[in-house]
Amino acid sequence: MSRARDFADLAGSADAGGLTGRNLIINGAMQVAQRGTSQTASSYGSLDRFLYNHSGGAGTMSQQTLALGSEQRGSKHFLRIACSTGNDNHGFLHRIEDVRSVSTGKHTLSFDAKGTNPNGGTFTIKVHQDFGTGGSPSADVELAIQTFTVTSSFQTFDFQFDIPSVAGKTLGSNDDDYVQIHISQGADTSTNAWTLDITNIQFEKGETATPFEHRSFGDELAKCQRYYQEVHFKHRYGSSAQAPTGSIHRQASFPTTMRAAPTVDSTGVLTGGAVTINSVTGYTSSMVIEATATGQYNRWVDGTFKAETEL
Repeated sequence: MSRARDFADLAGSADAGGLTGRNLIINGAMQVAQRGTSQTASSYGSLDRFLYNHSGGAGTMSQQTLALGSEQRGSKHFLRIACSTGNDNHGFLHRIEDVRSVSTGKHTLSFDAKGTNPNGGTFTIKVHQDFGTGGSPSADVELAIQTFTVTSSFQTFDFQFDIPSVAGKTLGSNDDDYVQIHISQGADTSTNAWTLDITNIQFEKGETATPFEHRSFGDELAKCQRYYQEVHFKHRYGSSAQAPTGSIHRQASFPTTMRAAPTVDSTGVLTGGAVTINSVTGYTSSMVIEATATGQYNRWVDGTFKAETEL
């Protein structure tokens, strides 16, 4: 069941103050975009924790900002998917870590959305349990598909899902199980352009949508950094002929402990004085840079390392 409601129906109130932590979505107000504000590839690439997912055609997913004084239920940002031609299955995925964290029973998904669509403005919502990889995990469980229809103005929607028990299921051995929410345009064979604008996404236990839980940018960033973070590292290995040569190891701490040992990308990191970065090993709380120095003067590493352990 879904309902489109006016802004006033879900305006925030002081009554929500005691419900902090109820929203299982990270970055639901679309505040954090560590990688950049726009992307075209089907991947994580702009708004944190939202995976752009498409199977063809030209499209973008981006972070947009509302005009001052036009905030939507207190939020100034929204996610936009824009397709310049009719495309199949353009949308986004959001994965909630630990399939057990979404407990058995009724849950409510709510959000604000507007846009245009050649298929009458209709989009689909899929929720499923994924039991991870490695070993012999149980097969995914997909819940009933629901739909909603957008107009050119923001509306607030809510949907109820009955989450089945995980009793008797088997988790994979790689500790990467999750509950996934997938919102997409679905199959479209037309050639018309379309958009979807969405913000204030909330997924919570219970059959009733409560006012959106706003978090500070700092709190939201820290939650996002569990899965992806960028660390600027600058180190000078020596400036005299007596400085050491050969293999050199340096450790840098992460500001937030990560979900698992991350893959660390050093693309674009600058080096000087004949320093070569051989490897970067990620741990949950730090990374270790192994480099070789062959020059005699001004050996240094300077740049941003990107650590990722997304689901």
